[in-house]
Amino acid sequence: MFQTTCDTTQPSATGIAHPEGVTADEFRAALARLAAGVVLVTAHDPEDGPRGEDVGMTATAFVSVSLDPPLVLVSVRNDSRMDDLLARVDRWAVSVLGEGQRQIAGRFAMKGRVSDRLLFADFPWERGEASGAPLVGGALATLECRTEQRVPAGDHILVIGRVLTATAPGTESGPLTYFRGRYRHLA
Repeated sequence: MFQTTCDTTQPSATGIAHPEGVTADEFRAALARLAAGVVLVTAHDPEDGPRGEDVGMTATAFVSVSLDPPLVLVSVRNDSRMDDLLARVDRWAVSVLGEGQRQIAGRFAMKGRVSDRLLFADFPWERGEASGAPLVGGALATLECRTEQRVPAGDHILVIGRVLTATAPGTESGPLTYFRGRYRHLA
């Protein structure tokens, strides 16, 4: 659940134990046994180019925090493009991906990309009215959020957002999940 993106190829000091004794490999292996829903977090960067640029990030560390007020939390890697953007822009969106949207999840989990422009090019989406961020067409649910709090947590930032809009269109699709390092669907 603490893994923000679905790409497990990043290098790390995996065999070195933390002061309390657990290694990164042990931690990753244990948490890989926790199935997680997959979402696409998006935001619009008005400062990137003449019309701005849309940015997206695949995440599995996304949870409901509170019903009153309606709050959600997403974990974002420190110094990532999304972290930098959400430090400047307080409106963002989340699309809960369905089992048929594995390709969307995979493309936004890639590391080291220079631009997201082409990543939004060949699937349906619309711009959210409250956030200005892309909302994935055919998603199981979409939420538009305003950042309420940013909490440092190790090598990530926990971004807590107030939900401004939420839609859950009727669909027969099941959720896209991530378990043991792979995208899965419920049988």
